[in-house]
Amino acid sequence: MTRPLLNRRLADFGTTIFAEMSALAARTGAINLGQGFPDTDGPEEIREAAVRALRDGRGNQYPPGPGVPELRTAVAEHQLKRYGLTYDPDTEVLVTVGATEAIAAALLALVEPGDEVIALEPYYDSYAACIAMAGGTRVPVTLRPHEVPRGGASDGRFRLDLDELRAAVTDRTRLILLNTPHNPTGTVLTCAELTAIAELAVERDLLVVTDEVYEHLVFDGVEHLPIASLPGMRERTVTIGSAGKTFSFTGWKVGWITASPELVAAVRSAKQFLTYVASGPFQYAVAEALRLPDTFFDTLRADMTAKRDLLCDGLTRAGFEVYRPAGTYFVTTDIRPLGETDGFAFCRSLPERAGVVAIPNAVFYDDRSAGEPFVRFAFCKRTDVLEEAVSRLKGLAR
Repeated sequence: MTRPLLNRRLADFGTTIFAEMSALAARTGAINLGQGFPDTDGPEEIREAAVRALRDGRGNQYPPGPGVPELRTAVAEHQLKRYGLTYDPDTEVLVTVGATEAIAAALLALVEPGDEVIALEPYYDSYAACIAMAGGTRVPVTLRPHEVPRGGASDGRFRLDLDELRAAVTDRTRLILLNTPHNPTGTVLTCAELTAIAELAVERDLLVVTDEVYEHLVFDGVEHLPIASLPGMRERTVTIGSAGKTFSFTGWKVGWITASPELVAAVRSAKQFLTYVASGPFQYAVAEALRLPDTFFDTLRADMTAKRDLLCDGLTRAGFEVYRPAGTYFVTTDIRPLGETDGFAFCRSLPERAGVVAIPNAVFYDDRSAGEPFVRFAFCKRTDVLEEAVSRLKGLAR
């Protein structure tokens, strides 16, 4: 055959860096701080809720296309309790196969070939692939480390240049794809930043798709603010949530969107031809998880804060420049203080040099050179695993 088997929209998307680095970790016996999955399960009572649903025959056959009513109701209650957002569980909530399907379905439904989609760079790798599958044109707006005057103190944030965002909007722009708390930088967009984005979206009549799967993983008193709660945004925003990150059941693949009836109907039109339905018994368990007491979420934040600080402090001692995250369970570092500049080469050599796996941030950039010196580590691991990783990494310090 002379024609390539893979269609040209996906020609740039081969094996992911996560598969490569996880294989490297397995081959070398290195500690895998690359891929973002916990190494312990979530609450026992939620796991037992899934077992109970299986035994009771709830969800073992096709669940309803929009998701089981119990979970849709729990999602609506969660949005109201946490953020004061009111959604009708029958018409304004859609259950998906994790956030990844929600992103894909939203972009396939809402983007026409030739439409431009603005994405905050660095971005989760599926964003680029989903925009490509929809036939859209990706327009990156880059988050950059906060520069401070000599002698000043950085807050560790990557900042959004609002003038650059505004300049990126053209007559072909269809939507803005947000992610806050932001993977991989750990930045949480501020009220001022979100307000400016909302005003721009209303002014230019843009849709917003916002990935908020790390909404409960925010630290140091930082608060997560859904952009859908801002004036003029509820009717133009698709908000994506997920159980995997919050409850440490990433393999269950239970996600959801909340949006206006019109937007939910549009996304459902694409979603029904992707998977139709999935995760039946797990949906019932996640409905119970969303109703856990506030103490669960408080304990989760405290635990992740301690793990963040353990890893960040260890990375600092090892010689990295560390951007301490305000959210998610990832920390971005700069390898230039170690005398390194190539994140790919550094990450491919790190398992042999120190017995630890990380991810080069350049894979999350259109402009690879902008992300070249940055490397991401995950801290959603057991404390003893992080302590061992820190011990191994200290040998890098000069």
